[in-house]
Amino acid sequence: MYVLGISCFYHDSSACLLKDGKIVAAVEEERFSRKKHDNSFPINAINYCLDSQKINIDKIDHIGFYEKPFLKFERILYQHLEMFPLSLKTFVASMPSWLNEKIRVVKIIKKQLKYKGDVMFIEHHMAHAASSFLVCPFEKAAILTVDGVGEWATTTYGLGNKSNIHLMKEIKFPHSLGLLYSTITAYLGFSVNNSEYKVMGLSPYGQMNKEKNKYYRKLQKVIDIKEDGSYKLDMSYFTYHYKDRMPSKKLCDLLEGPIYKRDSKVTQKHKDIAAAVQLITEDTIMKMLTHLYNETKCQNLVMAGGVALNSVCNGKILKNTPFKKIWIQPNASDGGTSIGVACYIYNTIFKKKRNYIMTNAFLGPEYSDKETKDFLDKNKIKYTSFKDEKDLVKTTAKLIYDNNVIGWFRGRMEWGPRALGSRSILSDPTNPNMQEILNSKVKHREKFRPFAPVVCEDDALEYFDCDKPVPEPTDYMLMVYPVFKKWHKKIPSVTHVDGSGRLQTIRRSQNELYYDVIKEFGKHSKIPILINTSFNIRGEPIVCTPFDAYKCMMGTGIDYLVMNKYLVKREDNPQDMWDCEKYARD
Repeated sequence: MYVLGISCFYHDSSACLLKDGKIVAAVEEERFSRKKHDNSFPINAINYCLDSQKINIDKIDHIGFYEKPFLKFERILYQHLEMFPLSLKTFVASMPSWLNEKIRVVKIIKKQLKYKGDVMFIEHHMAHAASSFLVCPFEKAAILTVDGVGEWATTTYGLGNKSNIHLMKEIKFPHSLGLLYSTITAYLGFSVNNSEYKVMGLSPYGQMNKEKNKYYRKLQKVIDIKEDGSYKLDMSYFTYHYKDRMPSKKLCDLLEGPIYKRDSKVTQKHKDIAAAVQLITEDTIMKMLTHLYNETKCQNLVMAGGVALNSVCNGKILKNTPFKKIWIQPNASDGGTSIGVACYIYNTIFKKKRNYIMTNAFLGPEYSDKETKDFLDKNKIKYTSFKDEKDLVKTTAKLIYDNNVIGWFRGRMEWGPRALGSRSILSDPTNPNMQEILNSKVKHREKFRPFAPVVCEDDALEYFDCDKPVPEPTDYMLMVYPVFKKWHKKIPSVTHVDGSGRLQTIRRSQNELYYDVIKEFGKHSKIPILINTSFNIRGEPIVCTPFDAYKCMMGTGIDYLVMNKYLVKREDNPQDMWDCEKYARD
């Protein structure tokens, strides 16, 4: 049985294909369209899923969509009618997309795919819950989903058992922890649904002492948090329920100034407000999870929704709640819901026993040695070929030790927003200047942005104050942990200002050569850790194809590119020849 899951028309469109209950392909549309957070119908992602199995649409038994459009449209109408006439401008502006796309999902799917069957719909937060629970390693687990908003729900909790999911309680729009975080993101001059992670990364630079951070005390006026973690926002501080901007004048007055302009200089005020909203978020999540444990008495926890990507908060959960084990899927936000709806159809609607556990995130396209060589030869790119992968590993590790920046392009592309060793940029964390080099010459992004350390799972406890055993979400860069103090000065480029690191662990069974390069680098440096950051530049999606990878290298300060068994040196190739018009995409 083939089941196709689809998510689209809001942000991070994606597709997932199940074969007899097992995920065989999953990918976001942005990787093909090259539009970051692309929300269009994921025709390229769907075609990839079908091509991966060499099938056409006639072989698909069921298609599922990640939410219920008419229920969401009901909420849109209600909120605009409630706020009329203040909401008139936003209502008029939103209607074309609703009338042309969002409530015509069935017609669009059938027309675009020439699909003749029925389309199944499940609620948005159920898709989130299913995306994490139905592929997790636990037979039974408590479930928490937190995001901006689905149809009506913004937060839900419940219990998963075998193939069944029961969501017990929910918090409804307009009260939303995710939208509170997004509102502060907007206030600080960052882009909503894109830059919340920047606020998270900025927060350790601010005052994290609750007694000393005046903005923490101010934001406490905005949200009423109960002991069970339920919460209610004072909507006089917000305008997102009726305007195309999020903070109200009252919130601006509370925070002592107007909304910051995009790309404005980051000040201490930015940092303290970022710290304040991070602290508020952690307060709420911890209370919610403690209550959830008391309700379910289950020691296993799974989480989903955009807020589940808050790795700073995630790294504190097991230490601050009664839960003993945690699992979060690598694409926890809306992009991951295509997995949720597909698994829900197979496991829950059709009552099929769960037979798949997600053990890695490598679910996207890959390119063979031949395809890679054809691209290089066709475009007259100079390269070195390695017959022995051990020689490639040794060469790459030595280049990194010699302070070169490496683009690493091998195997199936990662699922989710993090590069995890298939489409990564690798460099030396022991070089105190490497963070600045990567931010300015390669990533072209803000100087405060930290870089993530990657370490082999069997070495993690030597360097990081992790939960024991090391939780599997670290494989997906979803947990921030303290770096042991004795290593702070030895790995300065991955040690954040507060002494922490957004850790990625890797097991050899997941990605052999990636693991081996880290170990080989350790032979040179005596510290088997690398910087791992996503293979892209600011504002672009992670690279997908050999063309994308080469173009990215030639437009940045990346020194070498490893593509399968081939090594390309940037200086060996013309510096003015990376323009996409001069190279073939395929």
